Amino acid sequence: MSETVKMLHVNLAKGDVGRYAVIPGDPARCEVIAAHLDNPRLVTQKREHTTWQGELEGTLITVTSTGMGGPSTAICVEELHKCGCDTFIRVGTGASTSALVGKGDVVVVNGSVRMEGTGCHYLPMEYPAVPTYTLLKLLEESADTLGFAPVVGVSITKDSFYTQTEPETKPVREELITKWRSYVRGGSVITSMEESPLFLVGSSLGIRTASVLVSATDYAGGVSKKNSADVYPTDFIQKPIKVAIEALRRLIKFDQNV
Repeated sequence: MSETVKMLHVNLAKGDVGRYAVIPGDPARCEVIAAHLDNPRLVTQKREHTTWQGELEGTLITVTSTGMGGPSTAICVEELHKCGCDTFIRVGTGASTSALVGKGDVVVVNGSVRMEGTGCHYLPMEYPAVPTYTLLKLLEESADTLGFAPVVGVSITKDSFYTQTEPETKPVREELITKWRSYVRGGSVITSMEESPLFLVGSSLGIRTASVLVSATDYAGGVSKKNSADVYPTDFIQKPIKVAIEALRRLIKFDQNV
């Protein structure tokens, strides 16, 4: 790839990014995350991918939104990697699937149920969707240090929001409800739409990935029925942002000493 050719979707080229990337789903959160960095600045906006940058410990940090779901997440990670990123921390919100997780609780994801299709284009279904252990531990330790008492557990990654919140209205309702209940009974603690493809793309490319979330809901029991915008308080996102920034600060120092 030419040094000056910009990627089709993220609109970035080699040299435009740092090796460390924070990837929220929501484009509006990029500026909020970048505010925690030194010299934050908007770089580019295209489709669902907004990019801000700043410095942490004198090191360039890229903040790019993935948009919602697996396909756009995979595209974002692939293109940022082509531009030079090799470490990705997702920061986002999710809905509780366990009595262990309440509204506002921080969750560090240690694996994800593959209730999505994008990951199958990278690795067979038998392959687990798991983050990089070093990053996972840094996120857990950082959350502890900040006093957030994180829950470390399995997320459910799904492709369709409304087959989660309104499964009884769908032709395959029996399958949806049965599978969802089995994941909950198996101990999953939160659900979101990006973890599984993020981890599987990471495994395929040999890069570091991890995710820290905040729950926007209390556990409702069984299949989630909450689909109102008012269950997502905007101030909650500061928790996983602070955790990700602290983890990156520690990782940068670690990488510098390797």
